[in-house]
Amino acid sequence: MTAETTYIRAAGAVDVPALSGLIRVSFRDVAERFALTLENCPKHPSNCTDEWIENDLSRGVAYYIVEHDGTPVGCVALEKENSDLCYLERLGILPQSRRKGFGKALVDHVFAEARALGAKQISIGIISDDTELKLWYQKIGFLERETKEFAHLPFLVTFMSYEL
Repeated sequence: MTAETTYIRAAGAVDVPALSGLIRVSFRDVAERFALTLENCPKHPSNCTDEWIENDLSRGVAYYIVEHDGTPVGCVALEKENSDLCYLERLGILPQSRRKGFGKALVDHVFAEARALGAKQISIGIISDDTELKLWYQKIGFLERETKEFAHLPFLVTFMSYEL
């Protein structure tokens, strides 16, 4: 990843269609791998709509877009739960742009933004059986905390956290 051609910027209302598109495409392969559909998992990010993003923005969720050579290649959301805790959500990199450092750059950006908000911890929830993703977050320094079952989801959710 080169600094000259890659940058991360805050997203706003004008970016809603780009964000929902980035999220849908970035999570499509996950949905296929775990057989998630609109019927069995309507809230999975592969089903993201403009309305979801608009609702998030109105609740104060911050979105960031990473652009490479002027083209958006990924995004992430940061939600402040309370003075000590933030959630990292909807981290998505387009399939053709993966394994180039964009995801790690977005996570580092979220860490910096959360620290600026005074947070002491970042929490994430992932599909428990997504071992590759779990290992990726562990390499960054996230620790596995607990795994839960939710009646409305066709998979277990593993919660992980990172101490800032």
